[in-house]
Amino acid sequence: MTTSSASASAPITPLRGIHHLKFAVSDLPRALAFYEQAFGARRIPHFDHRHENGSVYAHILELQGLGTHLELRLNAAHAARHRLFNTLTITVDDRAALERWDWHLNILDLPHSPVLVSLLAWVMVIEDPDQNRIRLYTRESHGPELPPDADSPWLAD
Repeated sequence: MTTSSASASAPITPLRGIHHLKFAVSDLPRALAFYEQAFGARRIPHFDHRHENGSVYAHILELQGLGTHLELRLNAAHAARHRLFNTLTITVDDRAALERWDWHLNILDLPHSPVLVSLLAWVMVIEDPDQNRIRLYTRESHGPELPPDADSPWLAD
């Protein structure tokens, strides 16, 4: 691909981070309840997106430690197409943190993988009601003596 001399000399405006993330969901109240339970999310009501008739089609959530907002957008067709896709990976400190997440999610009876071995670290996969998959991935790494759980259905994309 070629670029003109004018565009090649123009400075690129810097990026400033992620404004927000968005998940398509098929049932807004059900998705909201899941994210509140699983992640302690807090809905920001004045950021709700509404149709002209006043009906809500998106909630904006705050998740402590995520660093940006999460939008739950009502769109059943897109939610169905994205089913089982690994859309978001969030960093946690170590395997012990994943063990605490496992305990928390088991208490709530929410769908998630066991702690798995990934290529470089440990990972856990959490599935929302539309089967959007969120991975929790550790900063702590392991050595090459641990082969990845490559056959786990939780790690299939």
